[in-house]
Amino acid sequence: MYRLSLFLSVLEVCAPVFIVAGIGFFWKKFGYEYRIEFVTKLVMSLTIPCLIFSALIQTQIDFEILKTLFHATLAVLAMIVAAAYLVVVILGLNRQTFLAPMIFGNSANIGIPICLLAFGQTGFELAIFVFSIMAIFSMTFGVWLITDREPPVRLIKEPLVIAVLLGTLFLFNGWKLPVFFTNTLQLVGETSIPLMLLTLGVTIAKLQITAISKLLWPSILKFIVCLFCGALGIYFFKLDDLAAAALLLQVTMPVAVSSYMLAEKYSSEAQEVAAFVVVSTLFALIYIPLMLAFLLA
Repeated sequence: MYRLSLFLSVLEVCAPVFIVAGIGFFWKKFGYEYRIEFVTKLVMSLTIPCLIFSALIQTQIDFEILKTLFHATLAVLAMIVAAAYLVVVILGLNRQTFLAPMIFGNSANIGIPICLLAFGQTGFELAIFVFSIMAIFSMTFGVWLITDREPPVRLIKEPLVIAVLLGTLFLFNGWKLPVFFTNTLQLVGETSIPLMLLTLGVTIAKLQITAISKLLWPSILKFIVCLFCGALGIYFFKLDDLAAAALLLQVTMPVAVSSYMLAEKYSSEAQEVAAFVVVSTLFALIYIPLMLAFLLA
């Protein structure tokens, strides 16, 4: 009876996420129009910043928990960078192509909705907090890895970064906005999750992929590396159960679609990265339910 209850709990979390992404996948396969560039711009410039800002200014999570989670996230990311670099070197992969995808996961498209459905509002807010840190790290260090250039100076102008900084400022000072304005931001932000999942499905459907088999092992190693580093961070920083679950889920997500988009933009073996996205996402269909079964047990 307990196993059946646990199975249903995991199904209730995973099924909506993968079904909505599947709708996007088949929408594209059936030839219907979906303007990925427009939706991506809308999500990154408007809906996710609104989601992050409204979540940060409304969170009731204790400041000490967030402070510990902040330090734990930075430490885990540092460990993942070091371990991923070793994996890329040992496997003989191209650093410029594969290091960033090995580090950064799909914490927005998959991680946030998984945490919301599994752990409710508090889990959602913790996932947003972790994603905010990871997003800034990705937009600086991640871009530098792929382009081999200095992080872009225009970073500070990015709506997502502005939302993180402003939201953090409001959070730490206890500032509030008029209720009608907060509700408006929240309403706009809530459109992010279905849009991100649909876009994930559509993007995977349009990817031209090659050499899938040789990327299975890197996908498995990515998960193992991130899981191990996440577990170490949780142990050393003694995170409570919800914060630990949010951090572990966020850092172990499959390769981010944004990694493919950056590779496409900078001509960094984009088709290899596309295959990496697909293989790691398919592998996630196996390990995400298993992780949730462990975390929800």
